[in-house]
Amino acid sequence: MPDRFNTGMIVRREVLGNEHVDRAEASKTPFDEPFQNLITEAAWGTLWADETISRRERSMLTLALLAATGNFEEIPMHIRASRNTGASPEDILQAFMHVAVYAGVPKANHAIKLAKATFAEFEEEER
Repeated sequence: MPDRFNTGMIVRREVLGNEHVDRAEASKTPFDEPFQNLITEAAWGTLWADETISRRERSMLTLALLAATGNFEEIPMHIRASRNTGASPEDILQAFMHVAVYAGVPKANHAIKLAKATFAEFEEEER
């Protein structure tokens, strides 16, 4: 059986970036360590490590699912990760447009608002 934790940390760093992962690791406590291990192994070491679909596609799916289920807190993080996965702003907008039709306009509207704010942060960082 592959080492899902180590694979997960590699993929997590490739997708989210070292700074994000380092911050998350630094804030880990004994209380949430089992949860952090779970998401590293399951989300990153199993799901995101699978090569059946591209990371670009995974970004689009993840963003659409987060918006459709109203889990908005992680949308900016995954918008930032799109710089590493190849999902373009146009791809992301299309994912949110699917959310509008299949899960509701208010959810898509809020996700687009978060995306616009995150893209504006990118522009500020580039100045």
